[in-house]
Amino acid sequence: MERRDSLKIKIGNIYIGGGSRIAVQSMTNTDSKDYFATYSQIKRLEEAGCDIVRMTVPDIESVRTVGKLKESDIRIPIVADIHFDYRMAVEAAYAGADKIRINPGNIGSDERVREVVRACREKGIPIRIGVNGGSLEKHILAKYGRPSGEALCESALYHASLLEKEDFTDIVIAVKSSRVADMIEANELLAEKCRYPLHLGVTEAGTEHIGAVKSAAGIGGLLLRGIGDTFRVSLTADPVREVEEGKTLLRAIGLSDENYINIVSCPTCGRTQIDLIGIAKEFERRVGECKTDRPLNVAVMGCAVNGPGEARECDIGIAGGRGEAVLIKKGKVIRKINEDRIVDELIDEINKLCSEEK
Repeated sequence: MERRDSLKIKIGNIYIGGGSRIAVQSMTNTDSKDYFATYSQIKRLEEAGCDIVRMTVPDIESVRTVGKLKESDIRIPIVADIHFDYRMAVEAAYAGADKIRINPGNIGSDERVREVVRACREKGIPIRIGVNGGSLEKHILAKYGRPSGEALCESALYHASLLEKEDFTDIVIAVKSSRVADMIEANELLAEKCRYPLHLGVTEAGTEHIGAVKSAAGIGGLLLRGIGDTFRVSLTADPVREVEEGKTLLRAIGLSDENYINIVSCPTCGRTQIDLIGIAKEFERRVGECKTDRPLNVAVMGCAVNGPGEARECDIGIAGGRGEAVLIKKGKVIRKINEDRIVDELIDEINKLCSEEK
């Protein structure tokens, strides 16, 4: 897949843009003044595979938390989220934040923007411009009548111009909307009009199920067209779930560089004569027992119509019969397995396959 040609930006110990791997983000929901709660949550996010974490920094106590976190064993980059007080952006930069998130137009005069730019330039950190459908400038809303994709794009480029006036181009742009179509349109327009890395997200997407679906539609659709360098799956849920869903999204569209097992399983029909739903769920629950050092495709299929063909296309798989299944490994039928042994033997064979390849 051909990726959009974007600038390469350094954030802490990673890069985004310029062909770098796509980074998964989340945001803490602890009180930023509470160091221990914030530290604990970031450690959980880090363990879940989060690449970048953002935290709100509304006051000087929160700035101090940023400083303490950067002195801790936290390794993932920390983004300080600033809304109106430019002084917090300056202080967070000096406290060690790896990126500052602002709307330059919301922090006041040119001199205030200049102060933030000066601090970020001195510390060698980028600025993320964040534009949401719910916070557009009045004149842009009046022009377009609503927070459309065109309106979001124009607002983002306006904010970027305020930084460009200060000869600062170490910029990441995020335009988000709760409407998937507007979010897609805005990022398509930005991809054409600038080379800054793009942070994707459907904001206020909802609870776990609907939020994940909206994010898959918006974020996944853009990533498959080569647009987007980092993203957050925004959920009304534990932030760790955002990371888990983000990782799952990358795997689903074939853009993950992790070693993982991609499960290919059929939706079942009247031909199915094993408890395929139960078997697939149990295998998914136990997939961590598989020791793999490369991505694997595993088929869990219900009958002889499409099952053998799908299993032969995968590294390993089963195709169900009446109370049993055939095991297919590297395109060859190995043996039959009783229904109650399918998951155990599938896991055993996957581990054998991985050992043979070492």
